[in-house]
Amino acid sequence: MTNETRQRLLDALVSCHAIDQYTADLDFAAYERDRMVRDAVERRLGIIGEAFSRAAVLEPALVDQIPELRQIVGLRNRVIHSYDAVDDEIVWDIVRNKLPRLQARVAELLGEDDPQ
Repeated sequence: MTNETRQRLLDALVSCHAIDQYTADLDFAAYERDRMVRDAVERRLGIIGEAFSRAAVLEPALVDQIPELRQIVGLRNRVIHSYDAVDDEIVWDIVRNKLPRLQARVAELLGEDDPQ
């Protein structure tokens, strides 16, 4: 793995941790009410998607190592370009059910224990 690819994956991992911190004490209703948290989560999801997009250009094999990579980049595109069509329930599902697995997978690819 190149140093640049490693850095992009670290960027994604940092954003996963940040989202976890932003939403740690929230349920969906609280998330939905808090525009600042929603904005922060969407920003970090955009960073994760962009980081994976750049990393995949550098190392195309990442698409096989992170099967959701294309969907993650697609979410980034939705958050950035179709911001008015972002569904809070879908984002919340991603945060609670998909992001923890992704975070663990990225840490694994980096050869790190994910201390959170």
